[in-house]
Amino acid sequence: MADTGTSTTNQLSVHDKVLRQALFASVFIIASCGLVYELVAGTVSSYLLGDSVTQFSTVIGVYLFAMGAGSWASKYIHQHLVKRFIELELLVGLTGGFSAVILFLAFAQIGYNGGLAFHAILYILVFVIGLLVGLEIPLVMRILEASLTLKELVSRVLTFDYLGALAVSLAFPLFLVPHLGLMRTSLVFGLLNVAVAVWAIQLFGLQLRQRRQLLIVAALSSTALFAGLIFAEHLTRYSEEMLFEDRIVFSKSTRYQRMVLTQWRDDTRLFLNGNLQFSSRDEYRYHEALIHPALSAALHPRNVLVLGGGDGLALREILKYPSIEQVTLVDLDREMTDTFKHNLRLSQLNAHAFDSPKVKVITADAFVWLDQQSGFYDFIVVDFPDPTNFALGKLYTTSFYQLIAAHLSQHGLAVIQSTSPLYARQSFWCIVNTIASAGLHTTPYHTLVPSFGEWGYVIASHQSYQPPARIEISGLKFIQAQTLPSLFYFPPDMQAVPAEINRLNNQHLVHYYEREWNHQGP
Repeated sequence: MADTGTSTTNQLSVHDKVLRQALFASVFIIASCGLVYELVAGTVSSYLLGDSVTQFSTVIGVYLFAMGAGSWASKYIHQHLVKRFIELELLVGLTGGFSAVILFLAFAQIGYNGGLAFHAILYILVFVIGLLVGLEIPLVMRILEASLTLKELVSRVLTFDYLGALAVSLAFPLFLVPHLGLMRTSLVFGLLNVAVAVWAIQLFGLQLRQRRQLLIVAALSSTALFAGLIFAEHLTRYSEEMLFEDRIVFSKSTRYQRMVLTQWRDDTRLFLNGNLQFSSRDEYRYHEALIHPALSAALHPRNVLVLGGGDGLALREILKYPSIEQVTLVDLDREMTDTFKHNLRLSQLNAHAFDSPKVKVITADAFVWLDQQSGFYDFIVVDFPDPTNFALGKLYTTSFYQLIAAHLSQHGLAVIQSTSPLYARQSFWCIVNTIASAGLHTTPYHTLVPSFGEWGYVIASHQSYQPPARIEISGLKFIQAQTLPSLFYFPPDMQAVPAEINRLNNQHLVHYYEREWNHQGP
């Protein structure tokens, strides 16, 4: 009898140990899932609304507040803790799993003009998910409290909680978003929440009176999430087709951005994170104005540096000059440059510029890469997207333009795309002032690009810029020596206005840009 009792005790001990380990593993999973839903909401809102700092800050704030509210509310759950935990996992799995789908489809229906309505949907969804996630850990701890001391319980649960957060914070930008996309990422982690619920049903099966009903709900939840995974690409395409007027012919999520290519008749348009980058009908105006007023005035240019410009369209114009011996293009997104090299439709637009033996492509952060170089360039092109967030804003700061000055040869010229002097007037002159603060001569100019409206550029140099008397390049559709003087004339509604210098520690430009483009437009 004694041996039988000992054996039974040992079996219970082993079962109890297995149960604890399973629950700790569940903590790791639910912590991972909770952080993913938070990151998905912040990323989606940044993609759709811009200003990543504001979006992530507000999403995280609401999410953490909701988690606190959930933890506080957990004290009102008095009975059937295991059953409530399982129900909670199923609810979190469905709500969090479909969060990206809900946000994209809501924005597709509401559009850019319904900002307040979309914000309401965003923060309500974030609050609900945060509230549910905030309930999870307290319930797990209360389930475990009978078999562990408080000290051991807190240390173990929080350890697995933080480890789960670490794992996801690394996987999200490096693997999940580039390979799965936002919709599939949230759906996969929704399935993990449901898996935890099923796991708990099996572990506590004998204690659950409604085991069968819970398994049915789990099966239905899994089916819904799997269906979402199967149709994720269709849902993404549908939401984007609602946002874009023209037919989508190519779309791809990279580690850094969402690329969408649309087509209407002979007009191909590229959008990055919802922002128009070019229209094939008039991009020649933008790129001819970007390159030829400065490059035609440069003295014997041989070595050229292009920062940004991953579409290769600026390269196309640069390579028209026989004197050019080498062009180094630095772009953060390798998938962007590869797409414009290998996609037939896009490579035709840039005249197969990436195939030129003169071109060297480097995948790197332009700021970091330039800081590590020691060479000089006769001509530098800075063709970054507009400063819609602080990550881009750093590429328009005094610190960055000082690097440009340090790598520009004494007789060299640099040209910087500088947003619209009409629709974002203070932003434009902020860029001009910031370049001048780096010790460079500035020559601002502008031109009309129908897809964008009036657009601005700045030529920067160590010596005063002198417009070329003639442009030797033949076959240009827009830029002519006779029309150059008109580019440098600013009518009263585009003339200089007071603007602060954009520095790394203040990022005035991002604030100017957000205010101006949110309140007026072409």
